[in-house]
Amino acid sequence: MRSMKEQDPEVYHLIEHEKERQRNVLNMIPSENYVTEAVLTACGSVLNNKYSEGYPKGRYYQGHEFIDDVELLAIERAKKLFGAEHVNVQPYSGSPANMAVYHALLKPGDKIMGMRLDMGGHLTHGHNVNFSARYFTSTQYTVDPETELLDLDAIRRQAIKEKPKIIVSGATAYPRIIDFKAFHEIAEEIGAYSLADISHVSGLIAGKVHPSPFPFTDVVMTTTHKTLRGPRAAMLMCKKEDRLAKTEGMDEKQAAQEKDLARKIDRAVFPGLQGGPHDHIIAAKAVCFKEALQPEFKVYAHQIVKNAKALAEELLAQGLRLVTGGTDNHLILIDLTPKGIGLGKEGAIALENAGMCTNMNTVPYDKSTPFRPSGIRIGTPILTTRGMKESEMKQIGAWMGQILGDMKNTDLQQRVRQDVKTLCDQFPFY
Repeated sequence: MRSMKEQDPEVYHLIEHEKERQRNVLNMIPSENYVTEAVLTACGSVLNNKYSEGYPKGRYYQGHEFIDDVELLAIERAKKLFGAEHVNVQPYSGSPANMAVYHALLKPGDKIMGMRLDMGGHLTHGHNVNFSARYFTSTQYTVDPETELLDLDAIRRQAIKEKPKIIVSGATAYPRIIDFKAFHEIAEEIGAYSLADISHVSGLIAGKVHPSPFPFTDVVMTTTHKTLRGPRAAMLMCKKEDRLAKTEGMDEKQAAQEKDLARKIDRAVFPGLQGGPHDHIIAAKAVCFKEALQPEFKVYAHQIVKNAKALAEELLAQGLRLVTGGTDNHLILIDLTPKGIGLGKEGAIALENAGMCTNMNTVPYDKSTPFRPSGIRIGTPILTTRGMKESEMKQIGAWMGQILGDMKNTDLQQRVRQDVKTLCDQFPFY
C-alpha cells in the first residue's frame, strides 16, 4: 500500500479505515466473507492490465500465453471441485451470470419460475423490478405459510399449471437445505430447463455439508465469494448436452450446435453480454478453488454450519423468533414481527451501533416493505473464517438478544461494542 499512500493518501486512508472496521466488527452478513491474502494478491496483480476478449486459444487480442493458462487452470480446478462437465469462469458477477443463462436458453417473453423475493429468493429469479421479469414472463413460488419451508408438491402443481421454460432453484435468504434433485425432476416432468443458483451455499457444497445440484441439473450458477470465500465474481457450470434441443430438419452440423449446451452458455457470456473478462479476478478464482480443494476447507465448511446452529439455538433461548425455527446452512433469518411490523432496519442499525454488522431483510409473507422489512439476515461465514466456534456463537447470540430486546438503549449498545472489540482482538484477521 506504500505507493497508494504516497500518490493518493485520501483513498489510502479510506481503505485503512475500512480495514480497521473489518477487524473490529463482527461481520455477519451471510453474503460476505474475508478472502485470504493469496486471493487478495491475485485481485491486485498485473493481470489487471490485460484485455482478453474471447476464450483460451481463441482470443481476439495477442499476448495470451500466460492468461490462457490461468483461465484453463481455473476451469479445471472448478470442474474438479464441483464435478461439473463444463465451466465458464468469465462472468463478472451473479446477476449478469443469471442473465447469461436466460439469454442462452430463453426468448423474450418466455416464462421463468423462481422463488419470490420475500420468501427468500433473489431479484434475478423473476422479481417484478428486475430485468428477469421485464424481458421474460415470471411466475414465482412461495413457502408454506405455516412451516415457512419449500412445499415441493405445491411447486410441482404450479409448474404443471404455468409451464415455465426454466425453473430456478436456490435462494438468498432461505435457512434450510434445498433439494436440487427434486427441482430438476419437476423441470424434467414439464419439459423445462433447471437452473440452480447456489451462490450462497457453493462453499458448503464444496465442503460436503449441503447436497449438490450435480450431476443432474442443466445449468448451475454461483458467485465465488460468500461461503466459497473467493473474489467478488461468478461462474457458470453446465452439462455439455442440451437435453431439450430440437433438431428436426437440421443438418448434422446445425444439430450438433443445437445440442451443445456448453456452447450456448459460452456464447451468451461472450459475445452475448460481456466483452473482455477480468483476468486478475479469474486468477483469484483459481486460487480460491485450490484452497477449497484442500482437506481443511471441508473442516471450515462444517464449522460454518455448526456455528450457525449454535448461534440459532442461543437466539431462540433469548426469546427471538427465527424463520423456519432454525437453520441447516450458514444463515439465519430473525423475524422481528412479534416486536412490531417493519423493525428490521431499526434492529440492524442498533446491532451495528453495538459492533455487529447484519442486514435488514424481508421475512415470508412480510406485512411491511423491502425498505422497512420485518427481519434481519445474519450468517456465520466470516465469524468462522476468523476462527470462532460454538462458544463464541453463544456469546454473540446473547449480545444480539440484549440489543434486539432494547433497540433504543444507546448506552447498552456502546457497552456491547466494547465487548465486541475485545472478542475481535482475540481473533485477528488481516
